[in-house]
Amino acid sequence: MKTSKQAFTMIELVFAIVVIGILSAIAIPKFAATRTDAQISKGRADVSSIRSGIMTERQSRLITGDSKFIKVGTDDGELDHNALFGGVLTYGIKDSATAGHWTNTGGEDDENTTTYDYQVADTAVEFTYTRSDGIFTCVSGTDTQAKIYCANLIN
Repeated sequence: MKTSKQAFTMIELVFAIVVIGILSAIAIPKFAATRTDAQISKGRADVSSIRSGIMTERQSRLITGDSKFIKVGTDDGELDHNALFGGVLTYGIKDSATAGHWTNTGGEDDENTTTYDYQVADTAVEFTYTRSDGIFTCVSGTDTQAKIYCANLIN
């Protein structure tokens, strides 16, 4: 007598489901950490590009005899022309308050200082640009997670 098996047994199906459950329990937290690491890496690249753009704009101004750093504002020849940092980057950054993106939070002081937030996961990390000295840096604040992200973004 010949028997043929054409389907999985209940034990085989339960075993497969248990294995998939164990693998997903291990993998999902790893993917979440990877997403945060990617947002930090993107933020670091953005900060480097913005700082480099500010210095390049400053050098261009020095050649023409203007010793000031780029002005805060949205008009032509200003920092946020057409998009965030559009005055110093070839392609400005879209203003968005979602994870991995920048948003202008204002705080303009006589066209000298403005603040920006970079969102990492669910934490906003604050940055300031000061025209008087051209410094674009992170403000760590009091939030412990923001301090950690701040250190990771500027180092």
